[in-house]
Parts: sequence; structure tokens; C-alpha cells
Amino acid sequence: MERTQPVIERLSAALGEPVFTYWNSTKGAICQNDVAGLYALVRARGHVDRLSLFIKSDGGSGQAALRMVNLLRRYVKHLTVLAPLECQSAATMLALGADRILMGPLAHLSAVDTSLTHDLSPIDRDNDRVSVSNDELLRVIRLWTEQAKDSTQNPYQALFPYVHPLVIGAVDRSSALSTRICEEILSYHMTDLDRAREISNILNAGYPSHNYPITLREARRIGLNVEAMDDSVNGLLFELNEIYSEMGQSASTDYDERNSHDNSILNLLESSGLLIYFQLDKDWHYRSEERRWVPLNDKSSWRKAEMVKGKVVISQLHVR
Repeated sequence: MERTQPVIERLSAALGEPVFTYWNSTKGAICQNDVAGLYALVRARGHVDRLSLFIKSDGGSGQAALRMVNLLRRYVKHLTVLAPLECQSAATMLALGADRILMGPLAHLSAVDTSLTHDLSPIDRDNDRVSVSNDELLRVIRLWTEQAKDSTQNPYQALFPYVHPLVIGAVDRSSALSTRICEEILSYHMTDLDRAREISNILNAGYPSHNYPITLREARRIGLNVEAMDDSVNGLLFELNEIYSEMGQSASTDYDERNSHDNSILNLLESSGLLIYFQLDKDWHYRSEERRWVPLNDKSSWRKAEMVKGKVVISQLHVR
């Protein structure tokens, strides 16, 4: 925090407005508890006319993204999202809630079509549940229809031994939910609801891959209010990202081939004088008879770091 706070102050001075940061490690994801962490920052800052939010995330829960946008729009009149790197999936949803998105040379948004890991999803070789996407299912059905026109067999009958019917229904519902969330988020600052629906449909069904990189030019083409980020601002964000990457690096200790301990930091939220982060603190044990890893002695928690008289004071932030 002694290293990040000066960078945030310089970033705020360069932009002429307060700055919040939201950063996920490779193990982290946008989740419901992030809303409470963001609320801690918002309460400390209060109502503001303008705010910039630095986002670096591979995605997570779209519903959590909607709640975060709702929270920010209650306290901020004009919101700018700073995207120097990946801002994918649910993070793209979060960025849709901004009046303006600034994108650096390495920045990209992504499609937001939903992949779902259901309790009845297929199992992979490691005995883990596999995520199933609506786009994958629709492509299988379409290919079957196009290439087996004379077949009398229903394609779903061939799918059911591999993908449970309830999973197919849940994925379809999840896809509809994703489109609805995008429309709702865009409505916070877009008055043309038809245009908002069009953008939502493009992001949900207009790309052949969930990880398709939507660059600055593509984002403009689909109708988002995006601008190129100034090089000096981009440099400061990369400086922050480097520090956050050091904080969020893997911190696993292997005791033997079946037991390990993980102490990694997953999610970070920061503003001037305040840092909120989630840190794992749990053991992992491999159950060979079940062919899977199970957590033990889980003491993971949200923590709050504050600058008090020039020193960093850390305490637990109780979020449940």
C-alpha cells in the first residue's frame, strides 16, 4: 500500500477526479462479496460528480457486476472506466455501466455469452464439473440440422447422454439473463433502449468465441462510448498493475503430493487511503478415491488496510 497510494494520487491528479481500482488475480473473479468491498470504498469517499474506475478482470458473476454498477451510479454522476488490459466477460458488463470507457493499447473487452457449471454438468478427466455454454449447444444443434437433413433422429436425444436436459435448460435461462443484465446496465446512462438492446444482443450472440477480444475499434463499431487512453495514464495504470500482480502472485506451499496450503490474494479494491482485499488461507487435500481436491481449515477472509498517521493498519472486513 505504501507503493500503490502514491501512484493512485498521481493518477487522480492526471485525470482530475478520484480513482477507484478493481483488480482480480488469475485465481480471482467478480463475486457478490465484491459489492460489499466496493461499498466500503464508496462510503469512505461519499457522493462525487466524477469518478474513474480502473478494471482488470477475466470476469465472474454478471449479477454481481449489475449490483456494482447500481451501487456506483447511486453515488457517482459521471463514471469513467479505465481499461489498460483485459476487461472480459462480467468485467465487460461492469464497464458497460460507465458513461465513458478509456482503452489502452493492450486493452480489450469480450463477449458476455454465459458459460454455466451446473451440478449435473459433465465431468472431465480430473473429476471436475465442465462449464457448458449456450453458444456451444446452439452450434451443435445447427451443425446437426445442416449436415443431417435427412435424419429423423432428434439431435437433443443424441446430446442427452452427455449433457443433462436440466443443464441445457439452465444454460438457456442463463443466456437470457446475461442479455437482460446488459440491457439493465446500459439503461443507467443510455436513453435509447432499442440501441441498448442491440448492443446487448451483439455482445451475447455476435461473436464465435467467449474470449473474442473486442478492441477499441470494434467497441466503437458496436456503439460503445470508448476513447483511446492517454499514454501517461496508461503508464501509471501499468505501474499499479505491476504492484498488484506482485501482491496477487501464487502463494501455494506443497507439503507433499496430496497436501498443500494456499495463501494467495485474489481480489483487490483500492481508493485514496483505503485498500480492500480478499486473501485465501486454507489447506487443500487430494482424495484419491474421489479423484478431487477438497479444502480444509478454511480461514480465508476479506481484509481492510488503511493509512493511519503514515502507517498501514490491517483489520478484518467481515463480509458474509
